[in-house]
Amino acid sequence: MKVAIIGTGYVGLVTGTCLAESGNDVTCVDNNPNKVALLHGGGIPIYEPGLAELVARNARRAARVHDRPGRRGPGRAARVHRRRHPQSDAGDADLTAVFAVADAIGAALRDAPPGPPGARVVVTKSTVPVGTNAQVAERLAAAGAPHVDVASNPEFLKEGAAIEDFMRPDRVVVGTRRPEVSEVLRELYAPFLRTERPFLVMSPESAEMTKYAANAMLATKISFINEMANLCDRLGADINDVRKGIGHDQRIGFPFLFPGPGYGGSCFPKDVEAIIAMGRRTALPLKLMQAVDAVNDAQKQVLFTKIQQHFGAALAGRTLALWGLAFKPRTDDIREAPALALIDALLGAGVRVRVHDPEAMANVRALYGDTLYYADRPYGALEGADALVVVTEWPEFRNPDFEVMKRLLTGRVVFDGRNVYEPRPMEALGFTYYGIGRGGRK
Repeated sequence: MKVAIIGTGYVGLVTGTCLAESGNDVTCVDNNPNKVALLHGGGIPIYEPGLAELVARNARRAARVHDRPGRRGPGRAARVHRRRHPQSDAGDADLTAVFAVADAIGAALRDAPPGPPGARVVVTKSTVPVGTNAQVAERLAAAGAPHVDVASNPEFLKEGAAIEDFMRPDRVVVGTRRPEVSEVLRELYAPFLRTERPFLVMSPESAEMTKYAANAMLATKISFINEMANLCDRLGADINDVRKGIGHDQRIGFPFLFPGPGYGGSCFPKDVEAIIAMGRRTALPLKLMQAVDAVNDAQKQVLFTKIQQHFGAALAGRTLALWGLAFKPRTDDIREAPALALIDALLGAGVRVRVHDPEAMANVRALYGDTLYYADRPYGALEGADALVVVTEWPEFRNPDFEVMKRLLTGRVVFDGRNVYEPRPMEALGFTYYGIGRGGRK
């Protein structure tokens, strides 16, 4: 099948590469000349485990990048178009770029022969407000391409595991009003559904809402466990024990019940804000979602509060080491990352900050420049630091040499924002230890 992917970010590049891997003729399109040049040169603009190897293997199909969606070439004849919209800053999603792409596709396909139903399909892959699918169809018709079908196909990819999620999806959700369109997408996804995972067909509005509802539920679980962790700190309970006690209840389960410094990334923050905005537009206050958002904002200050309480008035002038800058392991994405909120608070308090992250250093340097010290290895960040703060639970941070840590740290204090270490062993090693919800123990 011929497929055009418009946008080569996390979703676009992973989608295009995986579809090429399954034998489709894929053309990727992006209006960012830096991305175009990088892809033509054999590089990729993001870090995603395994993606560089897949792109290289499918270079003739997946890395044929053009500079605009209306350009003549393979994209003009593509049977299925996918497009992404930029991350909204807050509240209502900004669909300006989405509609611009829709207009360009409509103009490009204005003179194309109509063909049978499902011959040409524009697929919205990104998270867009409910009703966007219908608006795109209207714009395509206004641009002279009423014969082009529009479908919704929300993505459920986790950064750091996106290839696995695409190749072995839990489910595929398709929103369309025409069975011919759903059959086109069923054929496209057939290689990835051989283990009998469900292919769910529904209305475009239901498909659009499904993505928001899924992210809202996952964000709710995170904010819930963070509130329980903070309560455990006050009451002397250990959230790790509580998590086990409730996680074995099959109605609840363990996924997303890990306390920490708040959620970040490109999905949960904007999608929670967007669903609140959708409720506001329909005069339905979504009080639970508002609380989830507020809890997460407050949680991003929990580590700084613990640091402030430990050092008191002597905090200014201290040096702190941070391990982990990306919003989660196995990605270089720092959008809405809790580490950024902590860095801002520490710098505002007059603290010198030394940082290390396996993949996100360049992105952080682009924001902070020389205001931080960037260590190319974890132990390098510890040299002369008064304390270590673990913000992102990269696997390489889980089993460090604690004796080396003790020698390098001026102060033997660890603020464990992800509960990767156990309090009592850390205390036995001579560290002053602070976790999240570990009963208020040092």
